Amino acid sequence: MTLPVFLGHEATPALDTLRVGDSVELGGDEGRHAAKVRRMQVGERLDLVNGRGLRVRGVVDTLGGAALTLRVEAVTSEVPPAPTLILVQALAKGGRDEQAVESATEIGVDRVLPWQANRSIVKWVGSKAERARAKWVALTEAAAKQSRRAWVPVVESAADSKALARWVEQLVAGGGVCFVCHEEGSDTLTDYLRDNAQVGEATSIAVVIGPEGGIDEGELAALREAGAAVVLLGPHVLRSSSAGAAALTLVSAATGRW
Repeated sequence: MTLPVFLGHEATPALDTLRVGDSVELGGDEGRHAAKVRRMQVGERLDLVNGRGLRVRGVVDTLGGAALTLRVEAVTSEVPPAPTLILVQALAKGGRDEQAVESATEIGVDRVLPWQANRSIVKWVGSKAERARAKWVALTEAAAKQSRRAWVPVVESAADSKALARWVEQLVAGGGVCFVCHEEGSDTLTDYLRDNAQVGEATSIAVVIGPEGGIDEGELAALREAGAAVVLLGPHVLRSSSAGAAALTLVSAATGRW
């Protein structure tokens, strides 16, 4: 059975200084959550992670109201999984983009790029952009803890369609592969993953998911020109909230990450 996971950003001393047998105090919001919400008890075990692959396993020694102290039993550094999985998620209304990011994190995505698509109804502008990005960061942290991950996905700053095309071009030039999930695709993603050997050699694999209004013709042409492959996910049209999870699951299985 897996152990509950908490972020160790507010642990004292810092996680990267700990060795087996050391004591560490978990305070702040995470310590409060462990002690007050999860009601961890003396003698129970949990994992502290730094979001970049470091996992510290410890047993609760003492409880102190909104904090607890652990005795370190193991310290491990998990290598980043390969290839790097990236979700390019168009901004969508009704919280569907947030659902997509949460599910992608649980599946194992490594990076998330918010996309201000031409047909996105939601707009990240001005001070709202950083607040919205911070919300996605919080979502990835919570989902990573729920799925017991030591790695928390990196959430990039939002890109518009022109910036996304340049980003895809750089990704492909660097040995990556980009899939645009769209109903105009001639091949399914499953067929492409099976029939194209270069996917297995890719350093990074990105999946691009459009908004509820779809990807417009100009965006699709620009992404194709940048080197992206336009593919079908399957026989049905999926919502923006579920398409990314479906695509990442297929990619994870095909590349051996699952």
